[in-house]
Amino acid sequence: MGQKQSSTGMMFNTDRMPGDSLKGFGEQIESMGVDTLWLPELFGREPFATAAHLLAATTRLRVGTGIANVYARDATAAAAGARTLSEFSSDRFVLGLGVSNSGLAQARGHDWEPPVEKLRDYVEAVRSAELSIPGDHNLEIHVAAHGPRMIAALGDLVDGVSTFLQTPVHTEETRKRIGPDIALNVTQMCLLVEDPAEARRLARRALAFYIGLDYYHRAWRNLGFTDDDFTGGGSDRLIDALVAWGDPQTISLRLNEHRNVGATEMVIIPLNPAGGGEPHLQLLEALTK
Repeated sequence: MGQKQSSTGMMFNTDRMPGDSLKGFGEQIESMGVDTLWLPELFGREPFATAAHLLAATTRLRVGTGIANVYARDATAAAAGARTLSEFSSDRFVLGLGVSNSGLAQARGHDWEPPVEKLRDYVEAVRSAELSIPGDHNLEIHVAAHGPRMIAALGDLVDGVSTFLQTPVHTEETRKRIGPDIALNVTQMCLLVEDPAEARRLARRALAFYIGLDYYHRAWRNLGFTDDDFTGGGSDRLIDALVAWGDPQTISLRLNEHRNVGATEMVIIPLNPAGGGEPHLQLLEALTK
C-alpha cells in the first residue's frame, strides 16, 4: 500500500445516460485527463457490469465503484467480480465499498447492522475470498469512511479511504488518522456558476437528500457546524463549505486546499446547472487542463 501522487477522479451517476453512449463517454473523459471514474450504486444499472463496459472502452482510465453497497451482494460475489474486472483490465478496477445508509439497506430487504462492524466483517470476508481465487491480480479495495472509529477499524485492511461532503479541515484530519501510505479520495461537488444566489440555489438542490441525514449532521458538527446550519436547505455557510462554486479558478483553489493537506485523488462531481442526466463536461474540461 503506497500513497500515489495527486490525481483527478470523477464521480457521476451514469444510470440515466443511454447505454450506447457510455463507450464514447468513457473515451471522452479519459482524453480529458480524468484518472478514475467512480460509479455510485443506487437502484439502476449493476455497477460491476457498467464498469466492465467502460473498462473495455478505455485503455488508461481506472473505474471504481463509489460505492458498492455491502448489502447488495455477498462478499464472495464481490471478490470474484472485482478480481475478474482487475484481471481483464490490467488492474484498472477499484473495489470501493461502503455501508450506505439504513434506508437503502432496508429497501433491499436487509436489517441495518452496526456500520463499523458490518463493513469490517465484509472487507475481511472479501480479503479471505480473494485468497481462493486463482491468479495474481490483487484487489485494490477502498472504503467510504468519515469517522475515526470506521477509519481505525478498516485502516489495516484497505488500500484507500474515500470521503464525501467534507471540508479541507476534515481531509487534513483524515490524512493524519490514516497515515501516509493509504490513498485518500476526496469527493467534491463542483458547480460552474458565479452568481451567488443561483449557485446556492442549485447547490441546495444537489444537497437536499444529504442535508436530512443524521450521520452527516454528526460529521459536520465535528467541523463546527450547528443544527441551525441544517435547516432551510442548509445555511449559506454550510452550502459554501460543501460545494465549490464560482469560476474555474475559484473551484480549482478549493480542490487544491484538499490536495495540500493530504488528498491523493480529488474526485469531482461536475454538477450540471441545466440538470438532466449529463455531467457538465465544460466544467470538467476546465478543471483538468
